[in-house]
Amino acid sequence: MDTTTSGTPTIQYRNIPDQPITAIVVAMPLPTFQRQQRHCFGDSIPGEFPLSASPSIVLHVLTACNLDPQDLAKLEASTILATCSFFRKPANFAPDFDLSLSELAALDMCQKRAIFNPISTEQRQHLKQRCGGSWKLVLRFLLAGEACCRREKTQAIAGPGHSIAVTSKGVVYSFGSNSSGQLGNDTTEEYWQPRPIRALQGIRIIQAAAGARRTMLISDSGKVYAFGKNSFGETDIGTEGSKMAMTPQLVESLKNIFVVQATIGNFFTAVLSREGRVYTFSWGSDSKLCHQTDPNDVEPRPLLGALEHIPVVQIAAGYCYLLCLACQPSGMSVYSVGCGLGGKLGHGSRTDEKYPRLIEQFQTLNLQPRVVAAGAWHAAVVGQDGRVCTWGWGRYGCLGHGNEECESVPKVVEALSDVKAVHVATGDYTTFVVSDNGDVYSFGCGESASLGHNPGDDEEDENMHANVLIPELVTLLKQDNERIVQISLTNSIYWNAHTFALTESGKLYAFGAGDRGQLGVELVGNQTERGKPERVNIDLG
Repeated sequence: MDTTTSGTPTIQYRNIPDQPITAIVVAMPLPTFQRQQRHCFGDSIPGEFPLSASPSIVLHVLTACNLDPQDLAKLEASTILATCSFFRKPANFAPDFDLSLSELAALDMCQKRAIFNPISTEQRQHLKQRCGGSWKLVLRFLLAGEACCRREKTQAIAGPGHSIAVTSKGVVYSFGSNSSGQLGNDTTEEYWQPRPIRALQGIRIIQAAAGARRTMLISDSGKVYAFGKNSFGETDIGTEGSKMAMTPQLVESLKNIFVVQATIGNFFTAVLSREGRVYTFSWGSDSKLCHQTDPNDVEPRPLLGALEHIPVVQIAAGYCYLLCLACQPSGMSVYSVGCGLGGKLGHGSRTDEKYPRLIEQFQTLNLQPRVVAAGAWHAAVVGQDGRVCTWGWGRYGCLGHGNEECESVPKVVEALSDVKAVHVATGDYTTFVVSDNGDVYSFGCGESASLGHNPGDDEEDENMHANVLIPELVTLLKQDNERIVQISLTNSIYWNAHTFALTESGKLYAFGAGDRGQLGVELVGNQTERGKPERVNIDLG
């Protein structure tokens, strides 16, 4: 899961036994230009570096350099016999004297993560076994969560008609539509300027999710707070549709689960635990999500089937389906479950799946998924190599393939072949891609001017509403020389869409529909939208 450290990390230094300086320093003087042979295991030969005599120093170096788990594994698999043996044998250090240096380094780097520290010894061992029996695999699991989510970092959520922004210190601001109290300030009055949710004073929020007329927030202690429409199920249907909470309420049914992420679909809500387990609420009347329950069930149900014993690092909900990014010893993979219309489950068909099913096409493409995004009717993935794949309904060109055809399996967006992507966001027939240098590309439905393409000064320019069939650079986001790190856009078929662009320094830009105040900027006259990105008066950094 996401595990970014709060504060400055500390390195756990092992006890280094006193030893003569000559034991760790190259003997002097050395003959000029004479090549000295160095071995992993020293003896009395002058000029050798006695690596085996100072394993603690090696451990500190491995930990301080933040080596990738794959690099740690390579040390143990080295073709040089002495090196391989040195890094694989027990290091004889606490807390586990049987662990190798590579495993100890991985454990130390796990302990740098804020989310890992509170876990008990028993829970840590359980997580280790769930990840595949190695601390290197646990580290990869934690790093994967950091790569795909912005938990414990600044973030902005463009919800259906209302918006949520979270600062780097965990303070939450809300603005926009408020018909069910989804802004969390004990009123149903909507407001156009960001206001802090005062009921959360003293609670540090690390992740947020917004659905139609409801909001969910997750604290650094794994607690979930919900407000707005008092239902985890269908957006505007159901017996609980008229009930609402106007201030953040602790979700009691989740109090025994340490939650790190939430996502809200139209018919269901899903949460992800620290251990990588997925739980869903509602939409069980037809066993669409592995369980048979009442549509307005407020009890979390574990997602059964293939993911019961596989840790998940990210979840993404579309209108009627769920994507799960899983971390396995063999690599990263994507599973889908729910409604298959339009081919949005990615299995080459349009049939529903009641249990999570592996999307096999990524193996065919030789692509390791890094980030998943579930739009209302289409989906997208960014690979470790920066390639972008899309699939599902292709209406308005939202898949970026130059047409409006549906794709029932993931297909690489060839128009982005020269771009190394790091982030992708999807909405209602709309897609945004962020590159490693901060450039932003968008394509799909241009309704509400939410794509950010406005070539002139005229806010009434019809071009800003045009559909875009292939990825197009959003040049308006390059004018201030700010590096974009996150895009969020409305993912609902019932609301006009708006978009947020968050910069590395914490500046927030908004464009698209603003008729309910969801942009956080004041519109003039009869304006209902903004075609050009405009700075929101809030500093999230």
